[in-house]
Amino acid sequence: MSRGLFQCQDCRKQTSPIAGTIFQSTKLPLTVWFQAMHLLTQGKHSVSALELKRQLGVCYETAWNMKQKILQVMLEREAQTVLSGRIEVDDAYVGGERHLGKRGRGAAGKTPFVVAVQTDPENPASVLHLRMKALRHVAARDLKPWFGQGFTKGSTILTDGWQAYNFLDEAGFKHEPHKMPGGWRSAKHPAFPWVNTVLGNLKGNLVGVTRWVSRVHLDRYLAEFQYRFNRRFDLKSMLPRLLAVAVRTPAMPQPLLKLAWAGKA
Repeated sequence: MSRGLFQCQDCRKQTSPIAGTIFQSTKLPLTVWFQAMHLLTQGKHSVSALELKRQLGVCYETAWNMKQKILQVMLEREAQTVLSGRIEVDDAYVGGERHLGKRGRGAAGKTPFVVAVQTDPENPASVLHLRMKALRHVAARDLKPWFGQGFTKGSTILTDGWQAYNFLDEAGFKHEPHKMPGGWRSAKHPAFPWVNTVLGNLKGNLVGVTRWVSRVHLDRYLAEFQYRFNRRFDLKSMLPRLLAVAVRTPAMPQPLLKLAWAGKA
């Protein structure tokens, strides 16, 4: 596919059809990008940058950059997801069992994140949609903005009773805390069948694709899992919809791609 330029007849300034998009300044044919997007959306599991390198015939750095940019597209789209109704919520850490070490979500050296799963109120065994977010700390100050933007007021939020979630009632939600047993028994609690299943699948997916996920990029990896999960029954339209979002996602130069911690960009 040609990357032809358009030129203004008055000012003679030139621009590209991909300027201002996630594809800006790429030296690769767009068909290679489309192939990468296909690989990242159509499989049951994620594809590592190393596997993209092998499949696309590019160097590892190029494959890694392509993957991060495509995941950024997924992140932009999934930020618009809003949950409502009955919602199971739990938090976990990348790289180890929750509550490892001291009580109170103390997991030194690990990155916390929160997971919310919307289920069918009439059939809790049926899961509808998913939202996830990397956190600095499992604390109310970090959770409030997330709940304020992506959840419908009046929804029923089920948590394990951790104090960081105590603000939910005052924030306009119906909070149902459940006291949880410690260790592996918490994964068997009947009130949280889907959120525990999602956590298990997510951790297995991350371990299978990368040995270590930086907190800088964790939100993108979570968004990738969330994007595929929320469209698991609509594979046919997943790629076209991703392309539609890609042309609306601003360009991400390399320095911006590697900025430390989301929110500083």
